[in-house]
Amino acid sequence: MHKLVFYLSYPIIWLFSKLPFRILYFISDGIYYLLFYIVRYRKKVVLDNLKLSFPTKSNTELKLIRKLFFKHFTDIFIESVKSFSISKKELQKRYHFKNPEVVNIIAKEGKNIILLGSHYANWEWLITLPFVLNIEIFGAYTKLENKYFEKAIKKNRTKFGMIGFKTSEFIKYMISNIKNKRQGLYILLSDQSPQVEKTYYWKEFLGVKVPIHTGAEMLSKKFDCAVINYSCRKIKRGYYEIDFETITTTPKEFENYQIMDQYLKITEKLIREEPAYYLWSHKRFKHKDKAPK
Repeated sequence: MHKLVFYLSYPIIWLFSKLPFRILYFISDGIYYLLFYIVRYRKKVVLDNLKLSFPTKSNTELKLIRKLFFKHFTDIFIESVKSFSISKKELQKRYHFKNPEVVNIIAKEGKNIILLGSHYANWEWLITLPFVLNIEIFGAYTKLENKYFEKAIKKNRTKFGMIGFKTSEFIKYMISNIKNKRQGLYILLSDQSPQVEKTYYWKEFLGVKVPIHTGAEMLSKKFDCAVINYSCRKIKRGYYEIDFETITTTPKEFENYQIMDQYLKITEKLIREEPAYYLWSHKRFKHKDKAPK
């Protein structure tokens, strides 16, 4: 059945991805209207998250941010589909890296690198990192029930040179690479909630005390990896600009959780500048009532 579903639907998805951006964004507007006004997809979740994060903003302001978020949310979906057939030239025009030399200088020194980031603006087009970085790049992808779609998504995300592993196997392969002296850069989006029972650290983020993923910091210290943050900003519809910021090249000199504190500080500043482009539809604050006092 999985094979049948894939062979019936994937050609449609691929042909859809071949449509020009102007048509795709027209379709995105229609999806937005459907999700926001008819289906009312997670509208309450988004508004509740915004109320917690921006308690001084009025209800009118928060609802405007929510509306802008959903418009961007449907654009991200469309842009993700477009990536199945988009050309290298088109991506280079739309996804601009301002200062890749920040990463390349550290890579030239032979260090392994952990690249931290968040679900902000457009993280899907990070598949273009091999265009500008002089180091092998490793990214994780989520295992899907349908193995045919999983294979297609992996192929899409690795077509420009990135190397993909299943999320469940990512750490294992990272450790193996480092032990075998295979230099690499490892992408870790660290803004989602870990399982509470596996939480070592709680910290205020956007004004709410939440559990924090600390795996990136632990790995950086264990294997002496440089830690770099990437921030993606939306310039206009379909166009993004990315800049890199070094958090540390000497992680072992940091006290526990200081690296993650710096990452959270950068991420929070980015979100507060233009909140509509953050992924508010996930239940980021679902564990707030379990926070230690």
